[in-house]
Amino acid sequence: MTTRPTRRSLLRTALVAGGAVLLSGAKPARPGPPLPAGLTPGETGRVAAVLSADTIDLEDGLRVRLAGVQGPAPTRDGSPAWPHAVEATVETSAACLGRTVTLHYADDRRDRWQRALAHLVVDDGTWLQGHLLQRGLARVYTWPRTATGARSMLDLERTARANRRGIWADRFYRIRNPSETWGDLDSWQIVEGRVVDAALVRGNAYLNFGLDWRNDFTFRAESDARRAFRKAGIELPDLTGRRVRGRGWVYPTNGPMIDLTHPAQLEVLED
Repeated sequence: MTTRPTRRSLLRTALVAGGAVLLSGAKPARPGPPLPAGLTPGETGRVAAVLSADTIDLEDGLRVRLAGVQGPAPTRDGSPAWPHAVEATVETSAACLGRTVTLHYADDRRDRWQRALAHLVVDDGTWLQGHLLQRGLARVYTWPRTATGARSMLDLERTARANRRGIWADRFYRIRNPSETWGDLDSWQIVEGRVVDAALVRGNAYLNFGLDWRNDFTFRAESDARRAFRKAGIELPDLTGRRVRGRGWVYPTNGPMIDLTHPAQLEVLED
């Protein structure tokens, strides 16, 4: 008699395989949220391997990076795995490994490594990105041309965080206060705070979170991005005194800074 793999047996496999799960997975316990509108269906294939929570290989050799989300990173080049990396990889495996999936695209279909950038829908109807976000095993991580569905994904992330599911119960993934971001240089973070001063300088918008713009945390949107925000109904220079939550890579540029390249990176919060 053939039995379906349990989550515990998949976890053991993930540990042995160093994060690449290679056995067939079980179906999710219940259906997840629906695929957002505006995506274009593409290829269909069978999942041959799960390399991490957000990266899979199809049997035809196509490597797929899940668009719009970032899962906990596994061990790479000697660097330690992020907390919950194995758990998240196992969840992806349980949802899609050995199953047929359909790729759905926003604007960009390939990244510079020729991986497909796609939303995955499993043959049982599971939208994989929504499945992971709902369980608190991924964060919303968009780029200008892969941000379709961001509002739905941010809602799922927000609910999982409020309920401390998965990664959101771990301090490693906490939302940063602007004053602590000196410790987060060269990493991807979510930062929330009240804008002390919103300035427009040579066409670029700056959201400053302290009185010393040379040392305090800043969100910056260059002129093209600022126009995209305006088109989305967000006037960045008018955000002085408003509480916002933004996400991106933290770089040292006159203090810690995140470049805002598209509106999905920034949420203007209610006071």
